[in-house]
Amino acid sequence: MDEPAGTAPPPLPALRGPWWRDTTVYHVYPRSFADGNGDGVGDLPGVIAHLDYLEHLGVETLWLSPFFRSPQADFGYDITDHTDVDPSHGSLADFVHLIDEVHRRGMKLVLDTVLNHTSIEHPWFTASRSGRDDPKRDWYIWRDGQRADGRGRPNNWRNMLGGRGWHHDAGTDQWYWASFLPFQPDLNWRNPDVKAAMLGVVRHWLDLGVDGLRLDVFNAIFKDASFADNPRSLRPLPTGSNPEGFFQRPLHTLDHRDTFALARELRGIVDAYDPPRFVVGEVMGASGVLREYVGAAGEGLHLVFMFDTMGTRFSADGFRRLLADAESAFPAPLQPTWVFSNHDRPRAMLRLGDDPRKAKLLAMLQLTVRGVPFIYYGEEIGLSHVEIPAELGLDPIAARFRWVPRWLARRLRGRGILLNRDECRLPMPWTAAKHAGFSRDDVVPWLPLDPRSGTINVAAQDADPASLLATYRRLLRLRRAHPALHRGAMELSSTGQSAAVLAYRRVDDSESAHVMLNMSDATVDVELPVGVHALHSTIGPCVEVTTGRRRLAPYEGIISLSTDAGPRPAAAAGTRPLR
Repeated sequence: MDEPAGTAPPPLPALRGPWWRDTTVYHVYPRSFADGNGDGVGDLPGVIAHLDYLEHLGVETLWLSPFFRSPQADFGYDITDHTDVDPSHGSLADFVHLIDEVHRRGMKLVLDTVLNHTSIEHPWFTASRSGRDDPKRDWYIWRDGQRADGRGRPNNWRNMLGGRGWHHDAGTDQWYWASFLPFQPDLNWRNPDVKAAMLGVVRHWLDLGVDGLRLDVFNAIFKDASFADNPRSLRPLPTGSNPEGFFQRPLHTLDHRDTFALARELRGIVDAYDPPRFVVGEVMGASGVLREYVGAAGEGLHLVFMFDTMGTRFSADGFRRLLADAESAFPAPLQPTWVFSNHDRPRAMLRLGDDPRKAKLLAMLQLTVRGVPFIYYGEEIGLSHVEIPAELGLDPIAARFRWVPRWLARRLRGRGILLNRDECRLPMPWTAAKHAGFSRDDVVPWLPLDPRSGTINVAAQDADPASLLATYRRLLRLRRAHPALHRGAMELSSTGQSAAVLAYRRVDDSESAHVMLNMSDATVDVELPVGVHALHSTIGPCVEVTTGRRRLAPYEGIISLSTDAGPRPAAAAGTRPLR
């Protein structure tokens, strides 16, 4: 199954059914992926230049963070034109070339889509704040102050960063609402013209051939029209499964019933396209809330992110509970999502203590459980987290929280909260060159390189069959080649194994794949079903199994296959124990 390092892989088999249910997604942060024009900033030509690498890696779908026209105050999430490319990233012609090259390789392209807000410099907002009688005034959320003199915020709502989300405009003596940063005013989706314009943005990119959309802060789009105060709370900080925090319950600012209705409407728009497309929502909340965005019968968003994946303790028991919850919340044909790093959160390698054995084990978990995996750029080579003091940060959040002492920032980072997102957005190290092949040697990259990029880079791992990169390539090919791994039902096993072992099987009509992950630093013995043959081990060559027993080294994972699928798990009981 393993090809020599650096060689072109054999053709992959075609997937059956809706492609998005079986795909693997690779998240590209364009500013940090590859600098194609030599200005120190990553761009679309840089992505195009590395499509062969991504094809060889074995990923099938690319998700690009925003590259739209923007003042870059929040590096693309503050948009002045949702339908054009920012010059720092290239041109619309570059985008058309990119999508053509992606499709020529049989791959798909997903765009980050910001529907909730615009830049404060957007022509719509410039007009909106020009006067209370301007036709665009109602395109944003404006309110009078509580006091007779116009001062005093309209209510107690806090934004998603914990600060006051209302901002006073002296020119018109009213307050506008921003769910995130002050220079990102929220659009008023209750205005039919706004809704039509933003759904037009969705159709614009779908008409250009984009295969899917990632919906930024989708759960914040509708705010309650009563503008009542949010209830108080005792919780200081939100989590991936509970947005309640900053001593407030966001009852009127997040997860409004009208947002759930919008999810269903968007699903109808996207499903009308042929070939099929999909949307994945950035929403936070308990599994029940996430399921509401997908819909009881899957009539809402195709997928939603599960952020508990980035806060789960690295242990068999922790992931067993997470898998059971995902299977319960998203039974087939619905699909959970599996993401361990992204552009807003600490990199997974930080949580793994920079241990490549754990990284290989986590990759095996991500690429063999039922659901859609999302790989963050650099994850496949173990790109780690680098601490950058807030006072040196370019991230606007770093500027906002520059007053936080470094010890507290580290503690929050350990809880998955970044006060400087530059730390997880460092340039991709391609080679051991001066700027790691990201930019020319005579050009300074927009962010510093990881100090370890001389040894942790694509070129170094490409030639090493024992590298993390080689592990990702093997796992991605195994996932694509074996129907049990990309579309099979799943069962967790809770009998006959050490408590340190996370075990499950994936079952398709013609085969059964057995996965066992030793998530401890001790050697353990496991029992394998009779008649299986080994496909892959995370620590070295697989030895064919001749008996039912196998010894797993510390942090070793194995995949074994049987062509006798056995009984297929019931769709609604995907976590029943194997006996």
